[in-house]
Amino acid sequence: MMRRFWAVLVGRNKEFLRDRGALGWNLLFPFFVVFGMAFAFSGKGQDVFKVGVVGEVSALPPGFSATKHLKFVAFGEKAEALGKLRHHQLDMLVSPGRPLVYFVNDASPKGYLVEKILLGTDAAAFAPVREAVEGRPIRYVDWLVSGLLSMNMMFSALFGVGYTLVRYRKNGVLKRLRATPLRAVEFLAAQVASRLLLIMGVFAVVYHGSDYFLRFQRLGSLLDLYLIFALGSACLISLGLLVAARVRSEELAGGVLNMLSWPMMFLSGVWFSLEGAPRGLRLFADMMPLTHLIDAARAVMTEGATLSQVAPHLYVLGGMTALFLAVGAYTFRWD
Repeated sequence: MMRRFWAVLVGRNKEFLRDRGALGWNLLFPFFVVFGMAFAFSGKGQDVFKVGVVGEVSALPPGFSATKHLKFVAFGEKAEALGKLRHHQLDMLVSPGRPLVYFVNDASPKGYLVEKILLGTDAAAFAPVREAVEGRPIRYVDWLVSGLLSMNMMFSALFGVGYTLVRYRKNGVLKRLRATPLRAVEFLAAQVASRLLLIMGVFAVVYHGSDYFLRFQRLGSLLDLYLIFALGSACLISLGLLVAARVRSEELAGGVLNMLSWPMMFLSGVWFSLEGAPRGLRLFADMMPLTHLIDAARAVMTEGATLSQVAPHLYVLGGMTALFLAVGAYTFRWD
């Protein structure tokens, strides 16, 4: 069994490495995206102020809650919101009540302005109490890089595996392999391992190459980051295998893969945070593996989270991987 698995693994790796165009694109495209977005969003960001609320937004002073250009985001736990305030992901945190307690980061210019807005409204009737916190600011590129790397992994996993298997089936390669002792589970496992090695190799080159010039802020463990991306890649590869398990047309495979990848690219938190989004949209986003990959990787990079702290995301990714592989192996056909 291991000899058959190893033969398919080596063969697939050689096929990819000998395709200089595909190899070059997989290495260069992520660099273009990371550096392009770092240049495009190297300014001070948008002018909308973001205020966290521990409790009900309706309990805020009416004049303050009705102020234009303030976006209020509700949080269930104060500790989570304070962490975002320390890293300048929130401009102010408010705990409604009497007295009204508000938290600001003294190093944040936007927090200073939001505080002036609060004190200039009808908040005086709520006897506001000020609490100061400290923390380092996070550049947009520091927040964005985990999403960009995850997005690149998604496209490489889905289209790299999906198109390859459909091409094998269309050209009769799978039909020939069926005449060998190779079993479907061995073939699919080799495809997953091959693509995983290639994706993680590209990830290492792109991450460390970009970090050399941009100096990303990473508060957590690099090993934890690698483990998260490896599990996320395996999940996305398994999803690509599930799509290609029975599809015979490259056009159909491309349509299905696009239908899966585009919603994940825009709704999984690659470009913007989903905090404050409608609950239905967040529930839909939580059904996507890319959401859990990005959230776990971003927590390690920007908040210094450990594997135990992002364990719920890892459990979801592991469960999805097992489900996709099991269904893909069961429904797989050679011809």
